[in-house]
Amino acid sequence: MIHDHLSSLIEKYHIDFVIANGENVTHGKGLIRHHYEELINAGIDVVTLGNHYDAKNEIRRYLDSSDRIIRPLNLIHDYPGIGSIVFDCDGVSVRITNILGSFAMDEQVNNPYYSLIDLMENPDEEKANIHIVDFHAEATGEKICLAYALDGKISALLGTHTHVQTRDARILEKGTAFISDVGMTGLYESALGFDKDSVVNKIIYGEQSRFEISEEGKGLLSAVVLDIDEISGKTRQIHPIYMVEE
Repeated sequence: MIHDHLSSLIEKYHIDFVIANGENVTHGKGLIRHHYEELINAGIDVVTLGNHYDAKNEIRRYLDSSDRIIRPLNLIHDYPGIGSIVFDCDGVSVRITNILGSFAMDEQVNNPYYSLIDLMENPDEEKANIHIVDFHAEATGEKICLAYALDGKISALLGTHTHVQTRDARILEKGTAFISDVGMTGLYESALGFDKDSVVNKIIYGEQSRFEISEEGKGLLSAVVLDIDEISGKTRQIHPIYMVEE
């Protein structure tokens, strides 16, 4: 779906900068270097991660040397890489931050709100015109509460993790864009991107089977397009995309 449709979407919507959450790219969990490079070569500018950031051990060997991949900011333990990066986009500074939720997640993390406040108030951190946060979290309530708490302080808080695009895209009162979940790109007739039968057999019927990836089927591409004022950093419009192959 990325190879077939991303370039046309960039042209259609006059996209300047592309962000993709890539924590499940490698066979449904984790991200190896080869697949990270495929995303970059396909036109994606930066890749964020999530709770499966460490699912493939290979990532520890290339994370520090890769300047366009962002792991969660609020990890408790030491880990390679960085949780927030400022990019230059045609003279406009754009900060991208990846952060994990604290509710109903296996990973124990530092408080998402205070981790972001510490980042933004750190005098040693580079300031940016635009700040987009990928909030990788389970609960929609935690996501909207964090968005309200940061309204006007960041350009957008985009939820990821549940694989299902939500219908609550909006601009908050002080100019921060929000959506509970951007959704996934993968197999349309699936469960979380996996072959539906393999998931049903395990979740419903209790079989001791692995989740499988189907090689064929209709593709789904989920995304949002943001129109952000370059000076104020406030978002003017958020437009969801939900593309299913014929």
